[in-house]
Amino acid sequence: MIGFTLWRYLFRRYVVMTIWFILGVLAIIYMVDFTEFSSRASRLPGYTLGLGALLSLLRLPNIIQETVPFVILFSSISVLLILNRKYELVVARSAGISAWQFLTPLCAASFLIGVIMVAVVNPFSSYALSKVQELELGLGIKRGTVGTIERPPWLRQRTADGVTIIGADSVARRGLLLGGATFLRFDNEGGIASRLDAETAVLEDGHWILRNTTRIDRGEKPVNVAETTVKTNLRPEFVEETLASPQSISFFELPRKIEVARSYGLGANAFAMQYQSLLALPMLLIAMTLIAATVSLKFVRFGQSGAVILSGILAGFLLYVVSVLAKSFGTAGAVPPFVAAWLPAIVASALGITVLLHKEDG
Repeated sequence: MIGFTLWRYLFRRYVVMTIWFILGVLAIIYMVDFTEFSSRASRLPGYTLGLGALLSLLRLPNIIQETVPFVILFSSISVLLILNRKYELVVARSAGISAWQFLTPLCAASFLIGVIMVAVVNPFSSYALSKVQELELGLGIKRGTVGTIERPPWLRQRTADGVTIIGADSVARRGLLLGGATFLRFDNEGGIASRLDAETAVLEDGHWILRNTTRIDRGEKPVNVAETTVKTNLRPEFVEETLASPQSISFFELPRKIEVARSYGLGANAFAMQYQSLLALPMLLIAMTLIAATVSLKFVRFGQSGAVILSGILAGFLLYVVSVLAKSFGTAGAVPPFVAAWLPAIVASALGITVLLHKEDG
């Protein structure tokens, strides 16, 4: 039976190694993101180096959530290789401690890191991402960064004034703030009666507030208006479900958002998939630790085989790709979000345990 002192020692070594990996990854990502973003946004009015540095800093929590499975994989491989080279695992095995016993603190640490990512990092990340979207919208950035949408959104509303099609270049505040908004109002015959091009559009109770607007009525010259309103029957919950990025909503808000969206007859697949993915994250990190153990536990006198270590990295990468694909299927509604989020982690954990049973227990 593994003693508490050894358990705590392995737990601490693994946590320290993971922290160093996280700091290293954050530093690299920050430099790359800041350089790339500055090269594209430096010519925009209102852009400063301080603002660019702030935006890159605010994007880090969201990015580290995406990269933490790889951090856990490399951290687990590194810790086990170091323990092997220093003969610490050899001594532990000779004392009658099995691989399952000294893997327990590593799996416990992975689970704890997953919980921290979900309960602490994610709420801050969702807030930071919302601020990034709003700041980028203020700069006039349309698409191409983590804070913007990949394609223009389009909404359709029908009021007493007729049918209106709403488009935008970018969104913020979970879809309630539109940048580069276009409102096309149709008459009863299906022709365009008027067009409003606004710098920003904010959804309030029962109406949109458009600022710095150019209004074009059919057969008339364009007219510039500082502020105008457009009636709407769109509910904020519907707009959020349609336009909001699931990453901009914190883990603790997602259940309520899903319930409200479904009460309006919306599928809420994107929100449900994000919620289930966050719930399954600790299990996914444990799976990464088990995959790392399959290629790092065997003691080799003259060092581990590079091919074996590479196979473990490729296996972890494959698990990550499968998880992303499953998440896409779950978001699209092709697979239930619960299955899409949990199945890759459970299958990978089962495969890792099977390989370790074969290697360690025959």
